[in-house]
Amino acid sequence: MRLIMSGPDSPSSEPGTPTWDRMSEQVWLRRLALTAIAALAGLLYAWSMGHDTLEYYYAAADRSMSMSWHDFIFGAFDPAGTITVDKLPGALWLQALSVRAFGVHTWAIILPQVIEGIGAVLVLYRAVRRLAGPTAGLIAALVLAVSPATVALNRENISDSLLILLLVLAADQVSGAIAGLTTRDTDLHDLEDDDELEEDDDTEDPDDIEEPDDLDDYDDLDDPSSGALIGPLGRLILAGFWVGLAFQAKDIEAWMVLPALGLAYLLSGPGSVLRRAGQLAAAGVVVALVSVSWMTAVSLVPAADRPYVDGSHDNSVFAQVFSYNGFGRFGDQTPLQVRAAQMNPGAPLPVPARAADRLLDSALGRDTGWLVPAAVVVAAWGIASRRRQPRGDPLRACFILWGGWLVTFFVVFTAVTTLWPYYTAALSPAAAAILGAGVAAARSPDRVPVRRTVGLAVVVAGTAAYAGWLVSSSAGAPGWLVPLIVVAGTIATGVILWSLARPRAVPFPAALAAGLVAVALAPAVASVSLAAHSESAFDTPFESTRVQEDVALGLGKQAIIALQTVIPTYQHLENGAPYVLAAQSALLPSAIIYDSGLEALPIGGFDGTTPSPTLAQLQADIQNGLFHLVWISSATDPRLLWFTSHCSQLTQRLWYCGGPPPTLAPGGASPTPGPPPSPSASPAN
Repeated sequence: MRLIMSGPDSPSSEPGTPTWDRMSEQVWLRRLALTAIAALAGLLYAWSMGHDTLEYYYAAADRSMSMSWHDFIFGAFDPAGTITVDKLPGALWLQALSVRAFGVHTWAIILPQVIEGIGAVLVLYRAVRRLAGPTAGLIAALVLAVSPATVALNRENISDSLLILLLVLAADQVSGAIAGLTTRDTDLHDLEDDDELEEDDDTEDPDDIEEPDDLDDYDDLDDPSSGALIGPLGRLILAGFWVGLAFQAKDIEAWMVLPALGLAYLLSGPGSVLRRAGQLAAAGVVVALVSVSWMTAVSLVPAADRPYVDGSHDNSVFAQVFSYNGFGRFGDQTPLQVRAAQMNPGAPLPVPARAADRLLDSALGRDTGWLVPAAVVVAAWGIASRRRQPRGDPLRACFILWGGWLVTFFVVFTAVTTLWPYYTAALSPAAAAILGAGVAAARSPDRVPVRRTVGLAVVVAGTAAYAGWLVSSSAGAPGWLVPLIVVAGTIATGVILWSLARPRAVPFPAALAAGLVAVALAPAVASVSLAAHSESAFDTPFESTRVQEDVALGLGKQAIIALQTVIPTYQHLENGAPYVLAAQSALLPSAIIYDSGLEALPIGGFDGTTPSPTLAQLQADIQNGLFHLVWISSATDPRLLWFTSHCSQLTQRLWYCGGPPPTLAPGGASPTPGPPPSPSASPAN
């Protein structure tokens, strides 16, 4: 790169040669743009977050873990530390620390996800910039920031926010390894920007080959550890470390990214194929070691000194991860279905049918499907158009990495039994990165091939038409949105075609910008709608008021309000016992623990089938005066049948054990707070 110092004493240079002043101006413009994108993301994720509806199962665990370091380390669900949550507690650790620092507030529990979401946007910029240049990175960051699935996810206490951040960090390191970067490299030696990309295979005209623009070599986000030397192997090991940490957040879902990362480096990384394979093997060892580290440590602790592992029938965290939360999600009943059957036998629990288009239709389509078809087309074009480039071509590697990510998650999410809306947020970084790289691949300072322009017009028109169809199929979308989408799509398509006829009047970059605005319009409006209506992870854009009420009911919002007056009645009935009650499954205890911080013993864990506590333990707890009240929805479990035959029934669902039943205090509230959160609606798993 040629760098000419500007100033009166500097030697003359060729016209157009970059100077430090011009480079500094571009750097600050990019920094300003990235700061604005991060601020937009923070605004969407944090807007009115104190009024969001929490997922109370995890919120209860957050409060329990914040009260005891023992519960914190083991990821205990209840304050007494009798049982763990039914997932690895990596993401809950951060939420519990926030509660410990700021107190039990809705905003304190959601704050870590807001920070994680903003972090993912910033890291995605750097990851895409490494292989496709700063402009592509900024576009990717913006698209991710306003993705509806991402906005909804980061507004709730769900572990997928941390999962996505850590996986994007892993992709960032793999991108650096592919580019052959070391952390001693400065930004002056960073990747070529869009203008430095090799010739597209759409044409063999040498005029279509883009000349390097040294200004865009200079980027603004260097690695913080620039004093240390870490080559491709070190970056791969660091990527493995990030994937291993992501495993602590969301179990084996973290491993779903490995095929994309491995394939991209194997095809495009520096060195011989044997060397690349060996480096990937070393990184794989790191992934395995970090992934199982906490599981192994917990397994070595005697069972008497730790909570029972929920989701397992043999107190095994490995069974919880690989069976209950892993391969058991393909074909078997989900924990939610199992709990519904336990709480209300015979009542059907509707489950969306598994189908190839489940991510592209109706509610899930409005959550994340907007840009997925366009991203698939752009990724396929990007890989095919650069097939003649050298093996290490960074832009093709970018399409391989993020295209592999997108396809892998899409296929798995299509196959799983139950798919909650927030799962689909894992597709958003890949779709955003592909669109950013697509703009980088399509840009040209000179004549643009005709078929590239026509292809852009088709993609923009098709994406706008698809967005209009998605919006028209929703009950809560504003009436003006479909006409606006049609107008924006029509104008953008016209501008693109006009650039073909009058390239001097409408340069191709302007056509690209018009197309980008048109395809991003609908999802951006959807994201604003989610934030404005205080909707979160279990919501989808433009859903009806009835659906919003059902989601709130399923999450237990009404139960929390009712319990605020009923808990004192429970405590009166318990007559000084330290536990508020014992209850079938974790459904009712979730609300009690979160609201009061008092112990409510879950019988059978999350879904009510876990063999903890045993009947002998329950009998001993009653004898020791730990609790007297038992809440039972449907007595099919032998433990619950024992209560119905040995205890006094107070209400339809409430039983009293350990002596004559007490009487309610004069004017006391009903001991049963109306119907609990519906077992068929509650989406905790």
